[in-house]
Amino acid sequence: MSTANPSVPGDPTEMGTAIFETTTAAIQGFGPTNKIHQHLCAFHFYSDDMSRQVEAHHYCGHQNEEMRQCLIYNSCEADARLIGVEYIISEKLYMTSPDEEKPVWHSHEYEVKSGVLFMPGIPGPIQRKDLEKVCKTYGKTIHFWQVDRGDNLPLGIPQIMMPLTRDGQLYPNLAQDVEKRNGISFDKESENRAYMTGPDYGIHPLANAAGKGLKTLLRETHCKPVDSLPRVFV
Repeated sequence: MSTANPSVPGDPTEMGTAIFETTTAAIQGFGPTNKIHQHLCAFHFYSDDMSRQVEAHHYCGHQNEEMRQCLIYNSCEADARLIGVEYIISEKLYMTSPDEEKPVWHSHEYEVKSGVLFMPGIPGPIQRKDLEKVCKTYGKTIHFWQVDRGDNLPLGIPQIMMPLTRDGQLYPNLAQDVEKRNGISFDKESENRAYMTGPDYGIHPLANAAGKGLKTLLRETHCKPVDSLPRVFV
């Protein structure tokens, strides 16, 4: 199940470690994470395997009006696992990317208009104001921790993830579980979002893996030695 929280091996956190963390938290600044301003919940599947669907909680902050970056956890609980990241960009920025880059980005139009991408706890009229913008964007998502298969550590290599793009893809039991826990209805919210529109130029044909599967693979290659790097003379 997507919300699985596999136990992490290791000794319990010691009192001294907890005290140290409390002390550093009171002294140090956390600029990047303090910019996180919203919580989005959605679903991802592995780009090469649509049957592996994962509930994904995004904690996002804007870099500017055209880009936001998100930390992704498998739940919204305090002990959630940090499983990945997502970068969200405007259609304008997406269109400037090279064609070989475009397939690893996905559209958000269906996710938003279907209601399956939502802001937990935020009243519908308020969240729709921002989701009108998200509906036109593209995202690039990479997961590092495959909690859906029970991994208790982030094993393997990072994988490209994709979103739902049409009806009939999301497992009904997964949808019902999330709706019940959050007291929402995807169908009802979809009706409320019917007026929204996607990218101005339509979803790019190369987006969403161009309709194919993508999988990152690890291969051995040459490692450039230090001696081949440019020399700097002072």
